[in-house]
Amino acid sequence: MRYFFTIAYKGTNYHGWQKQPNAIGVQQKVEDVFSTILNEKSEILGSGRTDSGVHATAQVFQFDFSGEHKDAELLLYKANKMLPKDVALKHVSQVKDEAHARFDATSRAYQYHIVTEKNPFAIDQAYFFTQKLAVEKMNLAAEKLLNYQDFESFSKVKTDVFTFNCDIFEAFWKQERDSLVFHIKANRFLRGMVRAIVGTLLDVGQRKLDIEAFEAIIKAKDRKLAGRAVPAHGLYLTEVQYPKEIYL
Repeated sequence: MRYFFTIAYKGTNYHGWQKQPNAIGVQQKVEDVFSTILNEKSEILGSGRTDSGVHATAQVFQFDFSGEHKDAELLLYKANKMLPKDVALKHVSQVKDEAHARFDATSRAYQYHIVTEKNPFAIDQAYFFTQKLAVEKMNLAAEKLLNYQDFESFSKVKTDVFTFNCDIFEAFWKQERDSLVFHIKANRFLRGMVRAIVGTLLDVGQRKLDIEAFEAIIKAKDRKLAGRAVPAHGLYLTEVQYPKEIYL
């Protein structure tokens, strides 16, 4: 029996989602807790990776029950008692046995959080950026992303992918008092893509680039021309969507 769990975590103390030989990822924490509760080796598979320091409000992973242990709600309850304070299971849904947390996802959404005034409560959870920004120009440039598919200019150089093509469904900035949040949704993302896009849009906001130059960077397919990658601690995975047909 296969289940999809939704999990939230503060990524500050973890080397991303993926378990690694010499570092602690969120995946390893969950697998260790599940293994202890079920008294058997347990493995989970996430909808995708998040980098070191990146947060998630709605990461998704799949887990297959074996043997007699099949009470998913009870497992969620017990696991939350044992998981660290910065990791929380939110809910669980049964899916078809062939459903796949990574390959069946139809879209993923991220937010990048910026604070423009010093805020002790946003440490490690938002990027403190004080320079004045032309948010309207940043939004006009962000709209241009919807016109393209190849985003090699915003991908990490050393990455093993078959294609740099992504379908971006939405990309916009929203400002509220001393906070500025970039929203982006796509069918898939390249490694480092959101942080590089945000860094380049900040160049637009500081009038270092105009909108035509931003488009030229996309067309060039050259990471060296794009802006810097902004710090990981402002980035959040906020949504992973699946077709209704996979749920039971």
